[in-house]
Amino acid sequence: MYRAQNANRAIRLVVIALALAFTAGVNAQALKTAIQTDVKINKDAAKAQKTVDRLADQADNLTIKYRTVLNETESLKIYNDQLERVVQDQRDQKASILKQMDQLEATNRGIVPLIIEMVEMLGELVQADVPFKLAERMARVAALEDLLDKSDITTSEKFRKVTEAYGIELDYGRSVETYEDTLPSENRKVKFLRIGRTLLLYQTLDEKQSGWWNPLTRKFEHLGKEYNDTIKQGIRMAAKQAAPDLVRLPAPGPKQAGGK
Repeated sequence: MYRAQNANRAIRLVVIALALAFTAGVNAQALKTAIQTDVKINKDAAKAQKTVDRLADQADNLTIKYRTVLNETESLKIYNDQLERVVQDQRDQKASILKQMDQLEATNRGIVPLIIEMVEMLGELVQADVPFKLAERMARVAALEDLLDKSDITTSEKFRKVTEAYGIELDYGRSVETYEDTLPSENRKVKFLRIGRTLLLYQTLDEKQSGWWNPLTRKFEHLGKEYNDTIKQGIRMAAKQAAPDLVRLPAPGPKQAGGK
């Protein structure tokens, strides 16, 4: 019986040993599997992190592009609003120009006859005036008459030229000058002395003979030698070769000027 008990104990020890050996083998395999699983998890986690980082970068790029598009959209909106205002302003200017053209056409119909009349009156004025620089002044009138027929010259430019000519004639009445020209009655060169539109005197180049335009007879007439020096002095003052001074010159009296 004792031997039987020992045998049974031995069998149990063998079974326990076998169980422990089996358990150890099972634990080693489980540990190996766990380690492999952990390594795989770590690799998958690293791969997933790379994917997350790549997606995050893409998200950041998309955000930047989105903001850029928003900014461009806002800029385009501002530009379009400004462009619309510019286009509207151009429309308004076009409408204004068309309106002004209509008004200008109406103004032209009224002012063109006035310009023509002004040119005709200017020619009559020069013909009736003291005959100083007659050729030059009549040439100016003729140029204005030619100007009236030119289609490429605007009405405003024609009016400006006519008023400019009137301004020149107006200045003659308040200026003094001397110049050389041909004496019509004798067809020879003389020095003229013009004092406004009041007096037109002349003196031969040798300073030996003087004369004047008589507004009553409307002719050039000789003056006595007593006027030679004063007319010479007046010519020198007009040429700014002598200081201004009082000189005695011939002039029609009040009764003569009145035709009595």
